[in-house]
Amino acid sequence: MKMENFKWEKDADGIVTISWDMPGRSMNVLSVSAIREIGQWVEGITKDASVKGVVLTSGKAAFGAGADLSEMEGNAAATSDANVDPSQRLKRMYDGVMQLHGLVRTIEKAGKPIVAAINGTVLGGCFEITLGCHYRIAADNPKTQIGCPEAKVGVMPGGGGTQRMPRLMGAQNALPLLLEGKTLDPQGALKANLIHKVVPEASLISEAKRWIKDNPKPAQPWDDKALRMPGGGPYDKASSFVFTMGNAMLRKQSYGNYPAQLGIMKAVYEGIQVPIDAALRIEARYFVDVLSRPESKAMVRSLFLSMQELAKGARRPKGVAESKVKKLGVLGAGVMGAGIAYVSALAGIEVVLLDRDQPTADKGKDYSLKVLDKDISRGRATEQKKTDVLYRIHPTADYAQLAGCDLVVEAVYEDKGIKAEVTKKVDAVIPKSTVFASNTSTLPILGLSEAFSRPESFIGIHFFSPVERMGLVEIIVSKKTNDEALARAIDFVGQIKKTPIVVNDKRGFYTSRCFGTYTGEGLRMWGEGIHPALIENAGRMAGMPMGPLEVLDSVGNDTPIKIMRAYRKDHDIAEPDEGETLMAWLVEQNGRLGRKSSKGFYDYDERGKRLRLWPELVAKRNDWNTEVDVEELKKRILYIQALETARCFEEDVVTDPRDADVGSILGWGFAPYSGGTLSFIDSIGTAKFVKECEKLAKAHGDRFKPNKLLKEMAKNNETFYGRFKAASAA
Repeated sequence: MKMENFKWEKDADGIVTISWDMPGRSMNVLSVSAIREIGQWVEGITKDASVKGVVLTSGKAAFGAGADLSEMEGNAAATSDANVDPSQRLKRMYDGVMQLHGLVRTIEKAGKPIVAAINGTVLGGCFEITLGCHYRIAADNPKTQIGCPEAKVGVMPGGGGTQRMPRLMGAQNALPLLLEGKTLDPQGALKANLIHKVVPEASLISEAKRWIKDNPKPAQPWDDKALRMPGGGPYDKASSFVFTMGNAMLRKQSYGNYPAQLGIMKAVYEGIQVPIDAALRIEARYFVDVLSRPESKAMVRSLFLSMQELAKGARRPKGVAESKVKKLGVLGAGVMGAGIAYVSALAGIEVVLLDRDQPTADKGKDYSLKVLDKDISRGRATEQKKTDVLYRIHPTADYAQLAGCDLVVEAVYEDKGIKAEVTKKVDAVIPKSTVFASNTSTLPILGLSEAFSRPESFIGIHFFSPVERMGLVEIIVSKKTNDEALARAIDFVGQIKKTPIVVNDKRGFYTSRCFGTYTGEGLRMWGEGIHPALIENAGRMAGMPMGPLEVLDSVGNDTPIKIMRAYRKDHDIAEPDEGETLMAWLVEQNGRLGRKSSKGFYDYDERGKRLRLWPELVAKRNDWNTEVDVEELKKRILYIQALETARCFEEDVVTDPRDADVGSILGWGFAPYSGGTLSFIDSIGTAKFVKECEKLAKAHGDRFKPNKLLKEMAKNNETFYGRFKAASAA
């Protein structure tokens, strides 16, 4: 049988081993061509009497990464085609999903044993194919991930996952995995009843063939009319709480902003009450409904496709040889510098961690020790890994130790004078080939580069705290930064397994500038007499992971004051606004620095867990505004951030919509369901967005006035991804 994506090999016992091995891809995906060929080999084995069974495995290190989301995005985009009747568009999508369901049902009813020999990570649609197999064996590798993570990128399983998983493990156990997109390692999947056996990788195929010989006439449990749902159905006394409480928890966590999670909940609830074939039709309807929504399209584009493109170096200048950092210098052993040292050593890089004296530098290395010990206690790291990482970190107060570094990252106090002093000291000892980077979050790179002898090799590499948990790095290029420095910075970010965005040089750059509008709007609401609890809840309801006041606590309340005062100085503003006055009262009069001091806008316990709003904050005024439109608060919170992004685009700070969207979600947590700040504007429509901004400006001030670029785009009915499509291609 001739196929492009699968290889067919039959042994003397009539058992066919089918290896999934898509050409030109590092991982298999469930593409249109793969689905077509699955249909071919399924038809082949059912018609060939000499075939006694099938082992489905992979010819790659992983089994499969799930559905081809680039094709899925195209299908979703097709639902917006104004030239096609909407009902016909949806019907075509539904028919395509039902074709996949029919294919998996054909596997289940083939009359011959079909075993999935899972030799590595299997996710999403590829995992759903294995759920249709009669037996699932996984190689014993703790790095293997098994499950349906679709909800993380705004879609829901569409190959039967919402129906087969609850029938295998019960709705109570399946829903958390489906709603949160959690995956399991082989032992966890075995315990959850999603697979049948875990064996050493060398025994995978032989064990699959043994089972086939012992089970010539298998059937799926859901085809047994006597099957009782594990844990019971939604109306059983023992499990009725699952959906009652689950629905309440879903609303609490998502505020109704995520269609995929609601679709999953509905599909499971309705589907487990009916036979499997009817259940699959239910799943297909909800899948199509979710996929056709703007939130789904935006999330797939930003959280999967754009992130993948940026992580692979989409913004990397062409024609520059690839590089690897072998020796890294980190200046400053505070929380940020220590975090940079840790993630770099974790990636196998030798790190020189420098501070003003040896005890301070040693303390920076201890940060890695604490992170590793915590990971070991949770089973995420080993003692050997700890030894290896710590061995690569060399704390010192001696600048001479930086000799031979490929890259130096400065992460000292946010003061231009201090940064200039350490830059000059480093410049005297490093090779002429070394790239120098500043981790500044706001100070212009061109100005900082004045202290360096080679400004063309000076660049900004802005990390986010805590470094080990945040996946984004903002790379800032000045007018003098050359392509080689940019390419090497992007290579380094890829080396430490983070996602880079590239922006141009201006105070605040992109992320800090736009992030500041969120916290700033929260402080302005306070100044208007809006109760802090309502401010916080409005932020979360809008889709932000934290309220603006909690965000300030997390950053450290002393940092925004410095930024506010520096801004006033630069713009010759004499008097502080009410927000700065509040922050000064909080920090300078009451010593409430935020989470790091266990007290800020909130009180925290010794582990940093948020307890309550500080009672004296609430008691500070007794004239709270009780006539507040919550929807208006949510709109202000989202619009001010998106509007600032549009200004950054007009000012050439950001030039690629992917950088803007991915940066806004990963950098400061802009409502992920929106797909990012520019996708948010595009989904609303520039004309409507401009009109709403003008209304907000009349009600709340000139900061909401739409910029020239937005008004021009609104006039021409343009979107950012339409107008700047050419600019977004690397």
